[in-house]
Amino acid sequence: MTIERTLVLIKPDGVQRGLSGEIISRFEKTGLKIIAIKLMSINEDKASKHYDEHVGKPFYGGLVEFITSSPVIAMAFEGTDAISLVRKQMGSTNPNEATPGSIRGDYATDIGRNLVHGSASSEDADRELKLFFSSEELLSYDRSYENWVTE
Repeated sequence: MTIERTLVLIKPDGVQRGLSGEIISRFEKTGLKIIAIKLMSINEDKASKHYDEHVGKPFYGGLVEFITSSPVIAMAFEGTDAISLVRKQMGSTNPNEATPGSIRGDYATDIGRNLVHGSASSEDADRELKLFFSSEELLSYDRSYENWVTE
């Protein structure tokens, strides 16, 4: 078990559909701690850096167009094995393959409108957190019940 930090974005469809509170709540209920959060618009420059690994793929333009189309909620979470825990809560990228009980399994119907993004690895998390938050925005604090969540 490793304490990790990871990025989560509630994408434009999640914000527009009013699912932000539900999505945030699901992550918090797992014991993950929000260490940064903000409502923001993503410009094309930030979107292109975020989706850099997809440049040249047929769906790249659509990714950038969608993520810049409306506000997102950017969050940094911290917790034991946070990256894998977030990815499990999100469910498969393709909502048709997502497990019921996951965010995408319960609320998404289209691979292009799948509500959330979460870092895929610790390397991605480091890069993405720096893209969306300054070091001053990433807080460290203790919660009184943390010893009831993990050993």
